[in-house]
Amino acid sequence: MAILDILKLPDPRLKQVSEPVDSFDQSLRDFLADLEETRLAGPGAVGIAAPQVAHFRRIVILDLSSRPKTPNHGHLVLINPEITHWEGFAMGREGCLSVPDYTGNVIRATQIRLKAQDADGVEHQYEMEGFEARAVQHELDHLDGLLFVDRVVSRRTDLYRRKVYK
Repeated sequence: MAILDILKLPDPRLKQVSEPVDSFDQSLRDFLADLEETRLAGPGAVGIAAPQVAHFRRIVILDLSSRPKTPNHGHLVLINPEITHWEGFAMGREGCLSVPDYTGNVIRATQIRLKAQDADGVEHQYEMEGFEARAVQHELDHLDGLLFVDRVVSRRTDLYRRKVYK
């Protein structure tokens, strides 16, 4: 396993749209192991998307298991994820490994229904709410070449310098 280099704004590759995964083989599992190790190395990272490490496939890893008071599905590998329903809206603060110096206020759906495949290609359906729904929407944006700074309500009033991690 290896810690992969994370693309950072203003790298133009972060705007690239990712392609679906069609091969569920050992090379995919090896990549998922590297992506997970990279997520774990990030300060406070609950999610990571493949395009953040210049792998332009529709893959997201999300793990909110360390937040027991937050309703969540634990550790998820989401391949070819698609939101099939969303409702409600709320503003919340977001940060990103690809935008290490800033956080920002973004409006997201408060409840979503999601379908995605796992590492073996088996399709699953999830209902998510609150922070988990927000985190998934944030990571799925990466698959379409979007960053949270593209969605902040106002760059003048809703973008903040991030506190330094130690």
